[in-house]
Amino acid sequence: MKKSVIPALVILVLSQVIVFGETTFLSPCVHEDGSFGPCHWAGRALLGLGCVLGALALLSLCGKRARFGVFLSGLPVCALGILIPGTLIDLCHMSTMRCRMVMQPAMILLFSAALLCALIGAILSAKE
Repeated sequence: MKKSVIPALVILVLSQVIVFGETTFLSPCVHEDGSFGPCHWAGRALLGLGCVLGALALLSLCGKRARFGVFLSGLPVCALGILIPGTLIDLCHMSTMRCRMVMQPAMILLFSAALLCALIGAILSAKE
C-alpha cells in the first residue's frame, strides 16, 4: 500500500464522521418553535463540505496520478470547514447553546485533522 493512501483513508473516515455527526450527535440547536437559526445553516454548510471532502477522498483513492491535486483541493475545503462555524456564519449568541458547546469545537477539530491529513497526503504524493 502506498503511503499517500493512508491519509486518504483517514480523510474518508473523518468526512463520514462529519456528515453523520452533523445529522445526529453533533447537530446544531433545535428551536422550540420549529424555526431555524443561523446555526442550522452553518450545520448545513458543514454537511455539504463533509460530503465534498468525502468525494475528494474517494477520488484520491481511485487515481494515482491526480492524487496530489486532489489533496491540494481538499485544503481550502477544510479551511472553510474550520472558518464556517462562528466566523463566516454566526451561531447562537448564548455560549451555553448546543451549537457553541458541541458543534463548533467538534467541527473545528475534525476539519483541522482533515486539513493536516490532506497536507501530509499532498507531501507524500508529491514525493511519489
